[in-house]
Amino acid sequence: MGFGLRSILSQKKALAGLIIIVALWLMALFAPIVAPGEPGARVGRSHQPPSIEHVMGTTKMGRDVYRQFVWGARSSLSVGFATGIAITVLGTAIGLVAGYAGGRTDAVLDLATNAVLVVPNMPLLILLASFAGTVGPMTIMTIIALTSWPWGARMTRSQTMALRNRDFVTASKMIGEPAWRIIFVEILPNLTTLIGINLVGSIIYAIVAQTTLEYLGFGDPLKVSWGTMLYNAQNSSAIMVGAWWDIGVPALGIALTGLGLALLNFTFDEIANPQLRSGPALTRWFRLTRARNRELELGQ
Repeated sequence: MGFGLRSILSQKKALAGLIIIVALWLMALFAPIVAPGEPGARVGRSHQPPSIEHVMGTTKMGRDVYRQFVWGARSSLSVGFATGIAITVLGTAIGLVAGYAGGRTDAVLDLATNAVLVVPNMPLLILLASFAGTVGPMTIMTIIALTSWPWGARMTRSQTMALRNRDFVTASKMIGEPAWRIIFVEILPNLTTLIGINLVGSIIYAIVAQTTLEYLGFGDPLKVSWGTMLYNAQNSSAIMVGAWWDIGVPALGIALTGLGLALLNFTFDEIANPQLRSGPALTRWFRLTRARNRELELGQ
């Protein structure tokens, strides 16, 4: 069930989501140009509202919120996307091996998957982070990746089990193709849409999980990210003093990222499940039918 970039970009939701994500990534990539200067430098008075000088206001420590937002995007997006990719690769690999091998291998991997799956994810993340103390982005990425792969593994395993008995896989076995080639050449391309859905969902979850951990104080306060911005805003009672921009700006960044990824995910869902596209098609059909009936009535 393959799909090309052209078929994705032909969808308006996917195009809008891609524009949002690319814009945020370009902002983060060119942070030294977009927001020059040190994000931790004191540049104004405490909690100045948005103005021409500081377009997104300042924090309690007098730091420029816009500069922190731009530089914080680097950490939040890089950790979120890297963790999402790690979760997807790990879950896909385990699901492929379990689904194709079957037997004892499948039983052992399925047991490991269920063992991690039944444990509440967020409490486990908080527990591991509390043992680690103040952790940097790399540690957060590792903790999230090692506790969040079972969902993708279960999806991949079930689809692999459905594909391993298909005629093209059986034919590959009969001509003596090695197992690794059957998995990567015959089965994996048919899981592309599923992997795309898993990847986008994992990235969204990773960004939210990283923000949650940093908001609770488990992140490195010396590293600027959207999560640490929320943590510092909470500690400075930004809402209590009316400094809505201190919390609103990083929250907006997280919301925009989630929106862009969700729009892409909707498109992957529609590609994977054609029934999701039947609603708009039926609406157009009913509209055309009503218009045709009106024309017939007028003609009579």
